[in-house]
Amino acid sequence: MTRPIRVTWQIHQLGTETAFEVLARAKRLEAQGRSVLHLEIGEPDFATPPHIVAAGVRALQEGATKYAPAAGLPDLRDAIAQSMRDRGVPAQAENVVVTSGAKPMLYYALSALIEPGDEVLIPDPGFPIYESVVRWAFGRPVGYSVDTAREGAVDVDEIARRISQKTRVLVLNSPHNPTGAVLDRGTLASLAELVDQNDLAVISDEIYSQLLFDEQHCSIASLPGLFDRTVVIDGFSKAYAMAGWRLGYGVLPISMVRHVERFIINTTSCAPPFVQWAGLAALTGPQARVQEMREEYRVRRDLLVHRLNELEGVSCAAPRGAFYAFPKISGALERKALTAGQFTETLLDEFGLACLPGSAFGAGGADHIRLSFATSRPTLERAVDVLSEAVRADSEATRAWGERPRGKATV
Repeated sequence: MTRPIRVTWQIHQLGTETAFEVLARAKRLEAQGRSVLHLEIGEPDFATPPHIVAAGVRALQEGATKYAPAAGLPDLRDAIAQSMRDRGVPAQAENVVVTSGAKPMLYYALSALIEPGDEVLIPDPGFPIYESVVRWAFGRPVGYSVDTAREGAVDVDEIARRISQKTRVLVLNSPHNPTGAVLDRGTLASLAELVDQNDLAVISDEIYSQLLFDEQHCSIASLPGLFDRTVVIDGFSKAYAMAGWRLGYGVLPISMVRHVERFIINTTSCAPPFVQWAGLAALTGPQARVQEMREEYRVRRDLLVHRLNELEGVSCAAPRGAFYAFPKISGALERKALTAGQFTETLLDEFGLACLPGSAFGAGGADHIRLSFATSRPTLERAVDVLSEAVRADSEATRAWGERPRGKATV
């Protein structure tokens, strides 16, 4: 009998992004003829603006199909640096590294900054890939709380208490996934003091930086003394509806650039050049479509939050950025004796609503669900109707669904 191939202990440290797992399950249900409302994936439902598509097609037609410099095309690096200066971050092209999506930059930065046993402060709830990458790099993730309803989104004193002699990196995400919370300038200034006092590096995930509803974005890298100890991560997926193009970047201290270039050479070689030309068109071309998308997200946010707060046992603070609602549903869960994970499985399997349990984002997300409003208003209306039906549904029936053995579902 052939023995199965052996994989390493390290590979088991990698977590996953539940949104893609739920999306796959939802697609399998749809293949069986079921109708599914998709509120699980953080992907704009808008098409990539035509001038960006045209730039990518034109680049292909003009032969941009060969290798590009590992750190990115010079024109795009220049444009990214200019866009960062417009945000108050004193970047030059030499600080910019272009990557095939924003996630690789997160891997590169954490791999370059932490040694085995080092501690990394990450938001909890938070994007699950932060914890995954820290564990992969043999680091220790240490969570700190994020709350949409709290002024400033985080408790700086709590973060200070979690710093130890082993702490090396503070990970920030503003606007925040999954809560939509935003770190204001005053909070960032207080965090900057902690960073300086404790000689920390910062990774600032700013992928939703253009999707704020009531204020201008502020990067911690724009504060005095922080640029040289911060890696800013951003990309084109969210603001420019370019999720499938896979184009991101890092803005980092000069001393790190050659190391990250080496990572790129060892992994992807370079981001596809025709995609980079599309990214250049995104940054330097008309920005009206970004504003239109942002305003539509605002309308959807208001619709969804209002309707959610009408449901018994559900409460939801209005997100200040990104395109997620993160309602607390503890009242509904208590009546049904279900976890959020069991409840969201029921929502998909029985009611055809795909969303994520808050626990997928860490212990701080318990008793919450995440709903993406990067989908149409009619879909959001139907989704809340379905959620209302599920909340009111007979407790014994929903408990039976929640307690069914894994692997027995038709998906």
